Amino acid sequence: MADTRRRVKLYALNEERQWDDRGTGHVSSSYVERLKGMSLLVRAEADGSVLLESKIKPNTAYQKQQDTLIVWSEAENYDLALSFQEKAGCDEIWEKICQVQGKDPSVDITQDLLDESEEERFEELPEAVPAVELPPCELSKLGEIMEIVTAALPSPIRREKLALALESDNFVKKLLELFHVCEDLENAEGLHHLFQIFKGVFLLNSTALFEIMLSDSCVMDVVGCLEYDPALPEPTRHREFLTNTARFKEVIPITDSELRQKIHQTYRAQYIQDVILPTPSLFEENLLSSLSSYIFFNKVDIVKLLQEDDRFLTELFAQLTEEATDDDKRRELVSFLKEFCAFSQTLQPQDRDSFFKSLSSFGILPALEVVLGMDDAQVRAAATDIFSYIVEYSPSMVREFVVQEAQQNDDDILLINLIIEQMICDADPELGGAVQLVGLLRTLIDPENMLATANKTEKTEFLSFFYKHCMHVLTAPLLANTTEDKPGKDDFQTGQLLALILELLTFCVEHHTYHIKNYIMNKDLLRRVLVLMNSNHAFLALCALRFMRRIVGMKDELYNRYIVKGNLFDPIVGAFLHNGSRYNLLNSAIIELFDFVRTEDVKSLIMHIVENFYKGFENIDYVTTFKGLKLRYEQEKDRQETPKVDSTTPLLRNHRYRRDVRSLEEEEEIWFEDEEEVEEEEAVVPPSEKSKAEDDFIDNLGKFIDRKKAARDTDDTEVLPKPSLGTKAEAPMFKLSLAVNTLPPCSLTLDKSMSPLGQAVSSPISSAVPSVPISSSVATLAITAKRGSVGLVDYPDDEDDEDEETESPEAAPAKRTRLES
Repeated sequence: MADTRRRVKLYALNEERQWDDRGTGHVSSSYVERLKGMSLLVRAEADGSVLLESKIKPNTAYQKQQDTLIVWSEAENYDLALSFQEKAGCDEIWEKICQVQGKDPSVDITQDLLDESEEERFEELPEAVPAVELPPCELSKLGEIMEIVTAALPSPIRREKLALALESDNFVKKLLELFHVCEDLENAEGLHHLFQIFKGVFLLNSTALFEIMLSDSCVMDVVGCLEYDPALPEPTRHREFLTNTARFKEVIPITDSELRQKIHQTYRAQYIQDVILPTPSLFEENLLSSLSSYIFFNKVDIVKLLQEDDRFLTELFAQLTEEATDDDKRRELVSFLKEFCAFSQTLQPQDRDSFFKSLSSFGILPALEVVLGMDDAQVRAAATDIFSYIVEYSPSMVREFVVQEAQQNDDDILLINLIIEQMICDADPELGGAVQLVGLLRTLIDPENMLATANKTEKTEFLSFFYKHCMHVLTAPLLANTTEDKPGKDDFQTGQLLALILELLTFCVEHHTYHIKNYIMNKDLLRRVLVLMNSNHAFLALCALRFMRRIVGMKDELYNRYIVKGNLFDPIVGAFLHNGSRYNLLNSAIIELFDFVRTEDVKSLIMHIVENFYKGFENIDYVTTFKGLKLRYEQEKDRQETPKVDSTTPLLRNHRYRRDVRSLEEEEEIWFEDEEEVEEEEAVVPPSEKSKAEDDFIDNLGKFIDRKKAARDTDDTEVLPKPSLGTKAEAPMFKLSLAVNTLPPCSLTLDKSMSPLGQAVSSPISSAVPSVPISSSVATLAITAKRGSVGLVDYPDDEDDEDEETESPEAAPAKRTRLES
C-alpha cells in the first residue's frame, strides 16, 4: 500500500467521558514491523514525534461519522478518534481500514455481529432487510432475545425493524411478566438477561417504545428490570426510592389528569436517564437522543398546560401573597414556581415570551416582593432564582415595574431595595447568594440593555429612580463602616460584602457618568472608599484602589479638581509607602495609577502629586514613573513661566504678529548664529563704494517701507540717519545682518504680503519693485525703536488700525530706513 499522509487531530476519551485533544499531526497507513501488521501512524505536525501507532485489527469495530471522523475502541474504556481536515483524507484512510478488514468502504461501521454475509452491503436499503423475527417470549429464550437486541444496535435499519417487532403483540408487557417470574424464582441469570434486553430497548431510540415503557402500568417494572445490573454485586433499589422517598406534592390541586400523568412520566424518564441507565459508550452516545427529546417535549407540554390553566395560576399567586398562608405551604409554592420557571427555559423564544408575559399579568413581581420579605432563607433563595429567570428574560419588564412602584410605595419595600438588602444580609460566609444578586443588579443598571423610544428614554428614567430611591441603600454598609480613619469592621465577610458593593460602584462610574459623578461629589464618596486602603485585607484595598483608578481613568476635570481639593491621593501614597519594598499586587496597581497620570499627562493631578508627595518618591528608582512625573511637572512649570509667544518662532509668519526688541534680538541669534563670526570679522563698506544699482534698491526699499509706516507716530518710531564711515550708530539699535558671501547671486524681490527679508533669503519672485542682484558680502538693516514694538511685516488689515492713528508730519516719505553694506 502507498503511504498517504493527511492532516488530523487526535482525540482520546477520558474517564469523565470527555474528549481530550492529544495533538495535531498527519496520519498514514503503513506496515509496522514491530506490530506485525498494517497500522495507523500519526506523527505530530510540530516536531514529527509519534502521537499514535495503532494496529488495524480484524475484529476492531471502526466507525465513520460526519464524513471527517473515524472512531474506535483501542481497548476497554480507551476510545480514540481521528478528526480529518479534509473529507478526502478521511475517505482514503477509511478505505485502508476496510481493505485490511475485508469490508466494503461504503459502510459506516466495519463490524456487525448479526450477519457477515454478502447481503450486508445492501442493508442500508430498508426493503433489503427482512423483518426481525423474535422467538417466543419464554424464560428459556431470554438469552436468545438478548443476543438479537444487542446485535441490532449497530445498524439503524435493524434497530428500526426490531422496534417494530417489539411494539407488536405486546412483547414488552410479556417480557415484564417474565420479570415477575424471574424475581419470584430468584433467577439471577434471567434477571441479568432482562437488564441487557431493556437497556438495549432504550437504546433503540423509539419514541413509541418509550410511551409503552414509561406508562403508569409498566414503568415501575421496567425500573425493576434495570435494578439487576450484572456488573454490580447487589441490585440497586430504584423502585423503593421512587415509591417511598420521591413523593409528588400538589401544592395546588391539579384537576387535569393529562397534566398530572405527564408530570409523573417526565420525572420518571428523567430519573431513568440520569440515574439508572449507565453512561453510554462511544457507539451509544447518540442512541439516547430520542429519550432526551422525549423528556424535552414533555416539559414543553407541562409548561403550556399549566400556562393555559387560569384557575391554577390565579390560586397559586393568591396563596403566595396571602398573609394567612403558613410558612411550609409558602415554601412549597415558591419551590413549585421555581421549577415551573426552570421548565420554561426549554421553550422556544416566542413561547418563552408568552410565558413570562402571562406570569407578569398574574403578578409574579409583587408576589416576589412578599416572598423576599420573609425570614425563611430557603424561600428567599428560591425567590432569588425565580427573579434571576425574569431578569435574564427581560430586564426592562423589571425596571418598568419598579419605577411605577416607586410612585406608590416607600423606599423600604421597593423590589430592588429588597434585593439589595438580601445581598447585604446574606448569611453565607462565602456570600454565594450575594454574588448572584450583584450580577442581577448589574444587569438591571446596565445602560447597554436599556430601551430608548421617541417619547421617553428608559435610561434617564430608571437611573434617576435608582439614584434617588436605591443608591443610599446600596452604599449604606460602606458609609457606615468608613466613618473613621480605618474600617469600623474589618472581618472577612464584611470585607467581601464591601468588595461586592465597590464592584457595583466601579461599574456605575464607568457607565453612569452623570448620575454617579453627582452622587460621589455630594456624598464625598471617594474619600470614604479610600478609608478601605487601610484594611487588613489586600483584596478590599485593591477594590478601593480600582474604584479610584476608574475615576481617574475617566479623565474628567471635575473629578480631578475634586481629588485635588480633597487631597485624595494622600491615602494612596500612604498605602504605597506603608507597603514598602514588597513587590506585590498592591505595589504594582498603585504604580500603574501614577503611570497612567504621567502617560496621559493629566496636568492638574501631576502638579498636585509632585508638589505634595514627591519627597516620598525621590528614592524610588526601580521604576521611572515618579521621575517621569517630576519631568512632566518641570516641563509644565517652564511652559507657565515662558511667555505664550515662543521666542524660537520663525521670523516669517502667515498672520499678523508684533515683536519687541528683545524678541528680535533672540530670534536674530537663533536664525543667524552661523553668521555671527562672519559678521564680527567683516568690515563695513563705505557708502561711496556702493554701486548705482544698490542705491536704486535702497531708494525703492525705503519708499516702500515709508509708504506703509507714514501713519506711525514719530514718538513711537525713529529712523536713524545713515552714520558716517567709521562711526557707530547710537543705541538702542537692532542690527540684522545677512551673510550672502557663500551664496550664489540671487534676485531680491519685495511683495506686499510677504517679508522682504524672507524673500531676499529664499528665492526670486517677480514684483513691481525692480530686482537687484546682491553681490556685496553683508547687508545690514538698522532699525531703532524707542518704545513699543515695530511690525516687521505689514498686512492689509493694518490699514484699519493705521487710519485711526494721527499721521505725523515728521514721518514724511523722504525719511526712510537705511540699508548699509
